[in-house]
Amino acid sequence: MSRRRRESYSDDDDDTSHRSKRRRTSDDVNIEDRLDSLITRVGEKSTSSLESNLEGLASVLEADLPNYKDKIVKILCDCVVYLPEKITVYTTLVGLLNAKNYNCGGEFSELLVRNLKEALKTGEFESARMIVRFVADLVNCHVLVASSVLQMFDNFVEVALEDNIPQVRSDWYVNSVLSALPWVGRELFEKKEAELNKLLQTIENYISKRHHIHVPSLRVWASDDPHPQEEYLDCLWAQIKNLRNNKWVEKQISRPYLAFDGVLCDALQHTLPQIIPPSHNDEMKYPIPTVVFRIFDYTDVPEGTVLPGSHAIERYLIEEQINKIIDSNYLERKECAAALLSFPTKNKLPLNYIIIETVFGQLFRLPKAPHLELFYGVILLEVCKLQPSTMPQVLAQATEMLFERLDSMHTICIERFVTWFSYHLSMFQFRWSWDDWSIAVQQDPTSPKARFVHEVLQKILRLSYHQRVMESVPESFHCLLPIKPQPFYKYEQEGAGSLPGTMKAHALMSAIKSRCTPEEAAAILKELPNPMTDDDSSEPVFNPLKIDVFVSTLLYLGSKSFSHSFAALAKFHPLLKSLTETEEAQICLLRTLYEVWKSHQQMLVVLVDKLLRTQVVECSAVANWLFSDEMSQDFISFYMWEIMHSTIKKMSKQVDKLQKDVDEARDKLDAQRRRAADGLDMDGYDDDDVPTPEIIDRMEDKLETALSQQKSLFLIIFQRFIILLTEHLARCESDGIDYNTAWYKWVIERLQQIFLQHHYLVYKYVSTLEELLFTSNVDIHILEIFQQFCSLRS
Repeated sequence: MSRRRRESYSDDDDDTSHRSKRRRTSDDVNIEDRLDSLITRVGEKSTSSLESNLEGLASVLEADLPNYKDKIVKILCDCVVYLPEKITVYTTLVGLLNAKNYNCGGEFSELLVRNLKEALKTGEFESARMIVRFVADLVNCHVLVASSVLQMFDNFVEVALEDNIPQVRSDWYVNSVLSALPWVGRELFEKKEAELNKLLQTIENYISKRHHIHVPSLRVWASDDPHPQEEYLDCLWAQIKNLRNNKWVEKQISRPYLAFDGVLCDALQHTLPQIIPPSHNDEMKYPIPTVVFRIFDYTDVPEGTVLPGSHAIERYLIEEQINKIIDSNYLERKECAAALLSFPTKNKLPLNYIIIETVFGQLFRLPKAPHLELFYGVILLEVCKLQPSTMPQVLAQATEMLFERLDSMHTICIERFVTWFSYHLSMFQFRWSWDDWSIAVQQDPTSPKARFVHEVLQKILRLSYHQRVMESVPESFHCLLPIKPQPFYKYEQEGAGSLPGTMKAHALMSAIKSRCTPEEAAAILKELPNPMTDDDSSEPVFNPLKIDVFVSTLLYLGSKSFSHSFAALAKFHPLLKSLTETEEAQICLLRTLYEVWKSHQQMLVVLVDKLLRTQVVECSAVANWLFSDEMSQDFISFYMWEIMHSTIKKMSKQVDKLQKDVDEARDKLDAQRRRAADGLDMDGYDDDDVPTPEIIDRMEDKLETALSQQKSLFLIIFQRFIILLTEHLARCESDGIDYNTAWYKWVIERLQQIFLQHHYLVYKYVSTLEELLFTSNVDIHILEIFQQFCSLRS
């Protein structure tokens, strides 16, 4: 279903030319590929009307039904999931085929139902939601009887009445019904008003009883000024109620089947097979709730077009379609931008404002953006290129509004805002009206606005160089500018002669420059005393002076570039490993790394990543180092959390790899045993590739160790957070001052970020966390964060 592999074809052809083309190419082109192209491209880049194209295509497909019915039905079912923005086009096409061939309509409905049941069973919930919407719209095309679709809706809503299930399960089933009602609501209202009202009453009862513990953790802003931040299901329910008050009439959905009403009304209809939602199981991962993002209202939009209100169903339908365009085209930025700006009703809407709001809504979505964060920077650049007269101004207006609201913006979203804005500036030679943000210079360096500007300049530094960054901002902003990144080598500073180890550091430097071996370097370090003990017979496990001299000298010599540093670490990897066999020694190495490169945040991020990859340091050592007193001055710096999240991901990847290896080994051994049990000939079977039970046992031991390390890592992180925040809260209480400082905001929201960004991992240990750390003895401000996290999947 890839857009890139579709064949080009002109929709100008009428029924005759369609048949002619089919005859001309039947000997040269695979018929099934042609069918795929004809169906998937219907309605695109055509000078003929959509109705004319649909009528011609239906005739072509009718002729091919005797030989290719299964293929045609399968392609149409795939379009339901992969091209949801064209839902009414395909329901019309199915309606026309059903009118011509009743059996085809029946087989399509049956396959659609099978696909829906399979999607529900396997947890492909977005695909299932699109199928539910498509099924509902088939009522409008007289393919399905309204009562059977209402029965499906009733079965879905009844899930909300089940006992001992998580709210996210019932939320999804209710949401799938609500999100389909704009398409079929009018038809149900006219034919089954009483049944529809009963369904809506059940939904209203459910909506009124839902808990909202999770909402604060998903909000972009802590404040509802100027726009309330509504939970997605509450907002959709308000929009559906408005639609009901308007007699189910909306102004956004394109309904090409209305042009064929005379043909479709005479068609025989099918009864939808009963669809019973599968029973709940604890392994199923339901979609996590979201909060609706808003930047603009009608007062922000110039005269000419009107922005639909937050509770207008048109606002939902427009945003839904734009989201679908993005999700369908995110791999092709140019196609995506063109599709966004070619929105069907663009002349009736302030389209630029809605596109900007929707793109930022995806970027700031918590717990995670749907696509790579870089994508949103790229797509905003593309729409600005395609519409240079208006789009850059709207984007600048949105950026100013986001900056103004930074004080209440969630830390995670500020971080994403920094990443996007620094990238965007790099594409425009770092030009910006910085003077408009002069308030940031006047505020405390820990305040959100000052921190934002500082972190933007730090990110820009990664994309440019220090002098260029200095020249890009007014002199008044230099107080927020990062210092020039350069290594600090204390053994060549003034007064270094009095430091223990200076002579050996110089000797080591000369030896490394002379291309000494790791063994020769170790011999030089061997002569260094251990400052941690006065008794040679009880020498501790590691020598901090050896680590300091060796690591600082090695990093200084490799400071010319990342590549030089990597080469130095690779050459002396065995020596590094021998010096850092314990966690304390690894933390000592990280402290030395920080001392050398504390002015170069990117170098710190990259080198810690390299040390983790080469297993010189363990993940737990990195976590403890980041929470150490030495790092407190940088604790709210964004690069610290870049390192933290990278560390957690490294641990996760290690566990995943070991789990995959164990699963593959078990499968191979089981396959061999089955062949032997079935008495199959083992000649030619490669026994060397099949692990023995003993090998699998060792692999499982490694996996258990890694899982234990992952659990320990999260325990370390959350315990250190609790200690840090508890000390702050107690200190503020004893001093009689407000605890809610800028520092507290950064730290408490970083705790929230760990929960959100790694929620699938953390949730595995939720019982342990509740039992050992987040007990009733923990301060309520900290405990609320844990409770909000738990409610995401409850």
